[in-house]
Amino acid sequence: MTAAKPSLCPICGKPRVAEFKPFCSRRCANVDLNRWLTGSYAVPVVEDEDEDGMQESPAPEDKPH
Repeated sequence: MTAAKPSLCPICGKPRVAEFKPFCSRRCANVDLNRWLTGSYAVPVVEDEDEDGMQESPAPEDKPH
């Protein structure tokens, strides 16, 4: 049986502390919160709808006759 890896703080890599889980300290928890509040972390969005909620129709192709 293999031993489980110790959980590490996602900010600094030190071992986690139960009181601040999943971080090692209040400082790292605050660093993470600041990153969320300032927009450093963002969820990518794929925009496939127009403002009115309708999908855009493809532009007609210009084919020479």
